[in-house]
Amino acid sequence: MTKYVGAVDQGTTSSRFMIFDHKGSVIGVDQQEFTQIFPKPGWVEHDPMEILATVQNTTKGALAKAGLKASDLAAVGVTNQRETTVLWNKHTGKPYYNAIVWQDARTDKICSELEKNGGQGRWIKKTGLPISTYFSSTKVKWILDNVPGVKEDAAKGEVLFGNIDTWVMWNLTGGPNGGVHATDVSNGSRTQMMDILKCEWDDEIVEALGASKSMLPKIMPSSGLYGTCKGVLEGVPWAGDLGDQQAAIFGQTCYAAGEAKCTYGTALCLLMNTGTKPIYSTTGLLTTVGYKIGNGEVYYILEGTNAMGGAVVQWLRDNLGLFQKSADVEALAKTVEDNGGIYFVPAFSGLFAPYWKNSARGAIVGMTRYVNKGHFARAALEAICFQLKEMIDAMNKDTGSNLSSLRVDGGAVYDDTLMQFQSDILDVPCIRPVVAETTALGAAYAAGLAVGYWKNLEELKENWAIDKEWHPSMDDETRQRLYKGWLKAVTRTFDWIE
Repeated sequence: MTKYVGAVDQGTTSSRFMIFDHKGSVIGVDQQEFTQIFPKPGWVEHDPMEILATVQNTTKGALAKAGLKASDLAAVGVTNQRETTVLWNKHTGKPYYNAIVWQDARTDKICSELEKNGGQGRWIKKTGLPISTYFSSTKVKWILDNVPGVKEDAAKGEVLFGNIDTWVMWNLTGGPNGGVHATDVSNGSRTQMMDILKCEWDDEIVEALGASKSMLPKIMPSSGLYGTCKGVLEGVPWAGDLGDQQAAIFGQTCYAAGEAKCTYGTALCLLMNTGTKPIYSTTGLLTTVGYKIGNGEVYYILEGTNAMGGAVVQWLRDNLGLFQKSADVEALAKTVEDNGGIYFVPAFSGLFAPYWKNSARGAIVGMTRYVNKGHFARAALEAICFQLKEMIDAMNKDTGSNLSSLRVDGGAVYDDTLMQFQSDILDVPCIRPVVAETTALGAAYAAGLAVGYWKNLEELKENWAIDKEWHPSMDDETRQRLYKGWLKAVTRTFDWIE
């Protein structure tokens, strides 16, 4: 009997392959960063071929480190940066253009045109999403309209579209030689082309974008048999697919309505399971698909997303050179007692939830000569926490109940300064599980369930365990004063781009 399950974890800045045992413990892992491409202000791209190479390299690396062969894996799943868009030729396997990343803001004019007929909420009842540069839909239209030859090849049925899950899966199951062209309901819901009630591609939206259904992948359950791997994972069943945030809530075992988690990755993503019926937000949150297990019911989530979570720290590291490693931000922040009166609003790609203002841009306000780089570091960490508070306040209004605790995961949850401030500003406990990299774990769970490696969700819940908790220690007057300053600072970023 095979003993393990593998997961491709294809993120915004790096690719990983992780191997888990039956208890959800990590048996092997390998990780590799790849190039971030910024051709113009507001544009963010990745090379799909480089991404594919890092996936293959880390798959080999993780197996080698664990002393395993592909045949030791019962199944493999994928979790991925969502919305990042690739169009490629189905015969050659070559992309027509770089992957346009979810953070990219180039489609703002396309959004404005689409909004002329029905406003920003034109497709919300079908998709749960406002028209925004964030989602795949307008990125597909931009490539079709701006890259020579794509529209002509699409008319001949030679173009395939996929987010990164689809791109990786197609290649690792054979590529031009029979590769599986599919996605799951969670990733499909992030394209803004899928009707989330029917879990089918919507004809009206696809037509409005100038796309065609022949380009689009087959929509499948998050946990189910997709096909069989070729190459580095030869013979392993491909059995799971979840967008990274849905994978995280699945890995956190938030299977009951009302349970919520926040992932501190490149972005900051808050998700709450709302059960088998969608809740349409009135506060600027997203209504989207959580997951579907085999022939079971579709589960929905409310989501709040901000583009700049851990990316705020990366910006301080890479663009300003304030420290060498992201983990160093905590030590720098601890050189000062507070933020020195400054607020850092990292609206580099506009403001996401709950504002959805494409025209906003980043700002640091409240500057005096007293401020030093320690204050910059602390203000950056606090910005992450303030953004989450805004989203949780919105979620509380939508659901009519207050969150009593928050499960947290992602790389930043090992920063005690960040997590203590988060608990303080939310006034609720924050709980980190033993396996905090829950995106890969969620994909592994989905794949393992499909092949019977795990029997049911109850078995997965038994694997979840607390590693650390943070409890609020800030007085309410301080909390209100700091939050009031943040809300004032956010307004200074509005409508910067005209």
